[in-house]
Amino acid sequence: MSWLTRVRNALPFIPKAQTADQLWHKCKGCGQMIFTKEYEENRSVCPNCQHHGRIGPKARFRQIFDENSWSTLAAPRVTEDPLKFRDSKRYTDRLKAARSDTGEPDALVNAEGTILGRRAVIGVQDFAFMGGSMGLAVGEAFVSGVEHAIAARAPYIIFTASGGARMQEGILSLMQMPRTTVAIQMLQDAGLPYIVVLTDPTSGGVMAAYAMLGDVQIAEPGATLAFTGRRVIESTIREKLPDDFQTSEYYRDHGLLDMVVHRKDLRETLGQLIGYLCGERKAA
Repeated sequence: MSWLTRVRNALPFIPKAQTADQLWHKCKGCGQMIFTKEYEENRSVCPNCQHHGRIGPKARFRQIFDENSWSTLAAPRVTEDPLKFRDSKRYTDRLKAARSDTGEPDALVNAEGTILGRRAVIGVQDFAFMGGSMGLAVGEAFVSGVEHAIAARAPYIIFTASGGARMQEGILSLMQMPRTTVAIQMLQDAGLPYIVVLTDPTSGGVMAAYAMLGDVQIAEPGATLAFTGRRVIESTIREKLPDDFQTSEYYRDHGLLDMVVHRKDLRETLGQLIGYLCGERKAA
């Protein structure tokens, strides 16, 4: 037995779940340290400053759908790495790493369930998956979610969180902008609502496409919402922009959003909206 093994065996063992990194969460809004359990029980919202943290699809579905009412929809299959793209890493390696980290097939996941007893299909973009970037898989998942909503005679609700189009797919990623726009028109032709909930951050090609085409536009508090960066705009117009520029509250005050809703009130708000827009149609 080596001296390193003897020393390691002599040291007290601390389970991973009890290390400082696991027990505490540092709020990105106010910098306060919060018990991770308390933070998660509060829907990943800081109890001190109300900063809304980023959450993934599964957490979002649990928060919005009625308990035990939802199921994830299968992800549509698309061509991977159509351009055989490589920068410092191969695109296929980046996809494998993102899938390993998030446990999701790509950046947009759909699920079907009920909200306050009313059927709905929800799509959630995961910023943890390559910045929630929009590529072939995201576009196809969006279209698939809309088609499923039409078949179920239910509204489609999208939670956006994205840095924009996925550069590794070039022009093919930009082609998802008109594809998703056509899908939204299909939903409207079927007389079904399309509801958008913008979360932090939503930007780029996603912001220029389906993120701003909702029948109802909602955002979480303090979310960064932008087509392009603040510094780019300031250098172009040569003016200083307001401190709250490109935030949920700024967009609401200037008429681009219908409402800003705290995460704890989202489920109730969406359920009521579905009731208003769908004529109180209940789930079968």
